[in-house]
Amino acid sequence: MEPFRAILLPGAVLPAHLAYKALIEALGPDVQAVAKELELYKKDEPPAGWTLDTEVEGVLREADEQGWQTFHLVGYSGGGAAALAFAAKHPERLESLAVLEPAWAGNWDWSPAYAEHRLHYETLEALPSEQLMPAFMRLGVRPDVVLPQPEPGPPPPWMALRPAGILAFLRTFRDYDLDRSRLAAFTQPVFFALGGLSHPDDYGEVAARLSRVFFPDFHLEVFPHRHHFDPPHRAEPERLAEGLLRHWASAEGGPSSRSTTTRTETGKSTARPGMHGRP
Repeated sequence: MEPFRAILLPGAVLPAHLAYKALIEALGPDVQAVAKELELYKKDEPPAGWTLDTEVEGVLREADEQGWQTFHLVGYSGGGAAALAFAAKHPERLESLAVLEPAWAGNWDWSPAYAEHRLHYETLEALPSEQLMPAFMRLGVRPDVVLPQPEPGPPPPWMALRPAGILAFLRTFRDYDLDRSRLAAFTQPVFFALGGLSHPDDYGEVAARLSRVFFPDFHLEVFPHRHHFDPPHRAEPERLAEGLLRHWASAEGGPSSRSTTTRTETGKSTARPGMHGRP
């Protein structure tokens, strides 16, 4: 059996090799995994005219350089939004899709609570860089979550680009056309990892929207003690690796059942056939 081929896209903060080091180790030797850095950070400042399409083209180049006609795509946060954009534009290149709390999933079908929560992101652009990161992190978690303090000492050099990168993502989210009909037509299996301590009006709403409307083969896996800034690929890499390997094996082994499964930390799975239906 050939190894699984996977491209892993990080979020807007940690570099790809740091974000996915533990997960790649947990995936083991049967996976050819590429932790791909965002195009956003290839130079000393975000590229002029950068959008999610820039990341889509970067994934295409990476796959072609690897000689992969098809592959599995994994994306976290901003990388998850880019992964959704890739799935909409190039579904024929994907064996499956896995999104780990994508930062955004289109500008349609927002609930009132989600729309209100997104307004808070619009205030970040006016903040000085030293205030932007704490405010950004607070928006992603439940109000009672205690966020980690910055590590002592000077920040790493790559951190200097992150405030501008976060704002670049927020700007492209305003007007990027994530094609709803193309997502609805995506038939490959989709895996969604959700932290139980992440803000329910943000990532929880995105998970519900994607499961309800777009993917006929959708698996939601909940990590009760994780949140957006303590994500499973860093905090529970073995369990996430187990879920991804199962997801990829299903994708390459033929059609899977058209039911949605939610799996909690206990390891028990509950089939929820109604979640995959379209309204």
